[in-house]
Amino acid sequence: MTEAGDSARAYTFGPADRLDVDPRLAEMCREQPVLRVNLPYGGDGDAWLATRHADVKTVLGDPRFSRAAAGEDVPRAVAAALPSTTMLSMDPPEHSRLRRPVAEAFTPRRVQALRPRAQQIVNGLLDTVIAAGPPADLAKALTWPLPITMMSELLGVPTADRDRFTVWVDSLLVLSDPDQATRAREHLDDYLTGLIAFRRTNPSDDLLGALVAASDEKDGPGDEDLVSLASSLLSAGYEATASQLGNFVYTLLTHPDHWRELVADPGLVPGAVEELSRIIPSSASAGFTRVALEDVELSGRTVRAGDAVVVEYAVANRDPEVFTHPEEIDFHRPSNPHLTFGYGVHFCLGAQLARMVLRIVVESLTRRLPDLRLAVPADQVPWRTDRLIRGVAALPVSW
Repeated sequence: MTEAGDSARAYTFGPADRLDVDPRLAEMCREQPVLRVNLPYGGDGDAWLATRHADVKTVLGDPRFSRAAAGEDVPRAVAAALPSTTMLSMDPPEHSRLRRPVAEAFTPRRVQALRPRAQQIVNGLLDTVIAAGPPADLAKALTWPLPITMMSELLGVPTADRDRFTVWVDSLLVLSDPDQATRAREHLDDYLTGLIAFRRTNPSDDLLGALVAASDEKDGPGDEDLVSLASSLLSAGYEATASQLGNFVYTLLTHPDHWRELVADPGLVPGAVEELSRIIPSSASAGFTRVALEDVELSGRTVRAGDAVVVEYAVANRDPEVFTHPEEIDFHRPSNPHLTFGYGVHFCLGAQLARMVLRIVVESLTRRLPDLRLAVPADQVPWRTDRLIRGVAALPVSW
C-alpha cells in the first residue's frame, strides 16, 4: 500500500552501465532512502526499495521480513521467480534445516584446505596465458574457467560433463527470458538428480557426497532438497565469483594507481578484496523480494504487513553514515561492513571460499603480471547484459 502523497517510480531507472551506480537512483535515495517503486515483473502493485545500510540490514536480518511469503505473484525485479524449494525462498526453521549440512561443508578449516588446489588451478591457467603471450582475454582464460572448475570439483562433476554443465549454469541468471532460465534449471536438475543417485551407490568425499551422507541423518535433506542445494551453490559460486573476478581486474586496471599499490605491497590484498567487494555493484538490479509480516518502520516510513520490499546493495555499500569518503577506493579502511555477501540467515554460504579465490587471483596477478594493463580503451571492454550479475563479456589485456 502506498502512503498518502507517495507516487511509485518505475524500476529500474536505467539499464546497468558497466560498474556505475545509476546516478538518478543515487540522487533519489539521498532525498528519500526508502522509495516506492513499481517493479517490472510479478504481480500487480508496488514495492518498497530500501537503500540505507541500516535499513538494508533490517530487511535482510529481521524475521519480520519473509522470503517464504514472497511467492511468484509478488512484485519482483527479475523475470523468473525462484522455485520455492531453494534455500533463498525459505525462512527458518526450514531454511535452517537445509543450510546446516552445507554450512558444515564450508567451515573455515575446509575452505583453507581447498586453498592449495585453488592456487594450483590459478597457476595452471596463468601458465597458459603467459606461455601464449599478449594480448589475452583474461575472462576466457582465467576468470570464467576458474570458478566452474572449483565448483565442479567440489561437487564431483566429471570432467567430460563440464561443458554442457557450464552452459546450463550460465543460463540460470538471465534477467528477461524466464523460459531460457527454466529450461536450463530443468536440464541441470535432471543432471544433478542422476549424479545424486550415483553418489548413493558410489560414496565420495566431495561436497555432494557429504550432502548425500547428511541426507541419511534425522531431518536431513531429501533428494529434492539436495538438487536444490547443489543448484543454488552452483549459480552463486560460479557466476557471482566469475563476474566479480573480472570486475575486480577491470576496476584495478582502470585505476592504475591502485593496481601499482597492490604490486608494491601484496599485503594489502585482503583489504583490497573487501574494498573492491564494497565499491563494485555486482548485482544489476535490486535483490530478491521479501514480504513484511507485520508493520515495520524503515527510516521513518511505515512498511505495512503484506507489503513487498527489495533492497539496493550498491547504494547501501556507499552509505556515508557508515563509510567515510564512500565513493573512493581505499584499501586501508579499518572497518568495512559491506553487505555484498548479504546479511542475516541468508548470508552467502560460500563467502569465505569466494574471498579466498579472489585473494589468490589478485595476489597471483600482481606477482606474475605486474605490468598488466587493458589492451583496449576502457570504454571498448564489452559487458554481459541481461544478467542478474554484472560482468565483462571479455577482458582484453596485455603486459
